[in-house]
Amino acid sequence: MTTNDDRGTVAEIMKETRIAVLTYQSLAGALVSTPMGMQDFEDPGTTWFITERSSDKVQALEADPRVNVSYSSKAGWVSLAGTAHVSDDTAKLKELWDASAGAFMSGGPEDPDNVLLRIDGDTAEFWESPGKVGVAIQMAKGLITDSEPDLGDNDTVTL
Repeated sequence: MTTNDDRGTVAEIMKETRIAVLTYQSLAGALVSTPMGMQDFEDPGTTWFITERSSDKVQALEADPRVNVSYSSKAGWVSLAGTAHVSDDTAKLKELWDASAGAFMSGGPEDPDNVLLRIDGDTAEFWESPGKVGVAIQMAKGLITDSEPDLGDNDTVTL
């Protein structure tokens, strides 16, 4: 059962992530993982990225929209499974456009090749990290006592 605490943990990890990794299936059937700059998310179930319509990625996602997006921060790790949708919402694109988008993409938000990729999440598996010091202590404890270290909570959230 999903709790608000679990959704909050997932949201915290996602917010602290600067670069997420999007995995999708290419038109040739191979799995492809590509880094994507975090733009925004309304809640853990809806995330946004900026991309180019003419990219192989968009062509592949229009053929098979199933994706996984992984997030990693000091707070932990999230694996978000969901569906990708290409969006021409110019107002949202202008809202999300920032210096990092301008550094990687030409033409600005008015360029018709610049589009949004909205990911609607179905589930999010997460691991909440106790932090570097906590992990080091638990690893040392595991080595000294031959017991399994407690490296944080792991669970799956339905979004």
